[in-house]
Amino acid sequence: MARNILTVPTTAKVGEIIELRALIQHPMETGYRRSSEGVMMARDLIRNFTCHFVEADASGKAGEGELVFAAKLFAAVSANPYLSFHTTAFASGSFLFVWTGDNGFKQTERVAITVR
Repeated sequence: MARNILTVPTTAKVGEIIELRALIQHPMETGYRRSSEGVMMARDLIRNFTCHFVEADASGKAGEGELVFAAKLFAAVSANPYLSFHTTAFASGSFLFVWTGDNGFKQTERVAITVR
């Protein structure tokens, strides 16, 4: 499990543009380097990042998520990738952040927001 830091406002006004920030600690090994013993190091990259907004319906259950932001990451991305993007607040619900990568890596985090 990788450590991540998410910055999402807990409340917003309807129609307000909000900034979402996501940082995840990950070594991002390209697979092109050699260890101190001369052995090729295995590739270990985060390949994809997505953020979906899941609106809470009237019964309190989560509905289908709407894609807010998506990124494909490559070997040139530094360790501990940081992403920042904006969206418009239109309803209360939660943002679902998902990172996927090599070697079966998958990290999911959910952050709630209240829109008034």
